[in-house]
Amino acid sequence: MYTAKETRYDKMKYQRCGSSGLMLPAVSLGLWHNFGSNGNFETMQDMCRTAFDNGITHFDLANNYGPEAGSAEENFGRILQKGLGAYRDELVISTKAGYEMWEGPYGNWGSKKHLVASLDQSLKRMGLDYVDIFYHHRPDPDTPLEETARALDGIVKSGKALYVGVSNYNKEQTIAIAALFQEMGTPFIINQRKYSMLVRDIESDGLKSYAAAHGIGIITFCPLAQGLLTDRYLNGIPADSRIKTDGRFLKENAVNEETIAKVRGLAELAAQRGQTLAQMALAWILRDGDITSVLIGASRASQILDNIGMVENTSFTEEERKKIDEILA
Repeated sequence: MYTAKETRYDKMKYQRCGSSGLMLPAVSLGLWHNFGSNGNFETMQDMCRTAFDNGITHFDLANNYGPEAGSAEENFGRILQKGLGAYRDELVISTKAGYEMWEGPYGNWGSKKHLVASLDQSLKRMGLDYVDIFYHHRPDPDTPLEETARALDGIVKSGKALYVGVSNYNKEQTIAIAALFQEMGTPFIINQRKYSMLVRDIESDGLKSYAAAHGIGIITFCPLAQGLLTDRYLNGIPADSRIKTDGRFLKENAVNEETIAKVRGLAELAAQRGQTLAQMALAWILRDGDITSVLIGASRASQILDNIGMVENTSFTEEERKKIDEILA
């Protein structure tokens, strides 16, 4: 069962995505991990139900999320069929294409052939007529940018997506494709980039400030640095941690003395703010209003509830900001 909407939306804050009419929740749920063929379907369903019942209306996928590639979309399609789909008009569902999906010269990157075929496959897997946001997942060094932009524009005109976005584009790449979208009148509203207290590339390359000044939303992934910005690794590497059980995205050498010393300092400040370290790390991303939404991942519903708690306090005093910068220096 899903809760009544009058209580659901009271639990979340929403922000306009760039200069568009679309509002995104402060916290969005990403299905990158734990929604593949190796996951437990009942747990997946519980996480999506918990998220939606607490105001998370945005669910973010990609064609290659799994493992196996495509299985996260298939499982999300099953979740929609088993109840969540009744609320389709209250949901923002996004997916992406650009990483390798099938053999041959058309299963990858940013050609019109790949983008159109991939979205058709994604819609079929999820049982949808359209997605709300369709992203090009990464820049293509060989396909003309105009081809990629025109393909995304055509997808919107076909009715298979309402808005388009890009992911992993830096500032200069974003400026270039935004100019093409502006010429075509394409509803380009968002860039999805990695951002956390430990990874601040969108500040150094200027994207964060540029997007805020030019009506482009930003949604961030890996906001907890694959678990480093939680209490998970404060006292060593647990045997059941992702490092030990997977190791593809967070390497054991990342949990070093220097990094953990910083994390412990951040944890002390979080406690002074009355937050968990994870809550403070998420709140910090939203501290100045330049970021539209934070994408969280989860392996169980309780993690989602803990993360959502951060929306109660996303402001930082000048002293706290300076302290964080000192810790991270």
